[in-house]
Amino acid sequence: MEKLKQLRKEMTPEELRLWYLLRGRRFFGYKFRRQMPIGAHIVDFACFKAKLIIELDGGQHQDEEAYDLCRTAFLKVNGWDVMRFWNNEFRVNEEEVLMVILQKLRSLMPSP
Repeated sequence: MEKLKQLRKEMTPEELRLWYLLRGRRFFGYKFRRQMPIGAHIVDFACFKAKLIIELDGGQHQDEEAYDLCRTAFLKVNGWDVMRFWNNEFRVNEEEVLMVILQKLRSLMPSP
């Protein structure tokens, strides 16, 4: 639980912005949770009904590519779809990233 609290307190500006847009069913009625534990992993954002995980990655993930691949494989085996975006990609193309997320959500389940 301490790790969850720490991650929530230390969200990047991009994560804070995306959380603002996703929280409280603001994003087309889809319910998201942030910093959710799934197995031994903590994911950035998860929509449980759609079984969709959104990850915003900073530069540190370039050095953790093998770990991220294993983590994504674990999540997929457990029925989750995982979408990854770079922080700078979200910062520069926020609307485009949101539309890609919306298309994925709609392909997985109808609007709530």
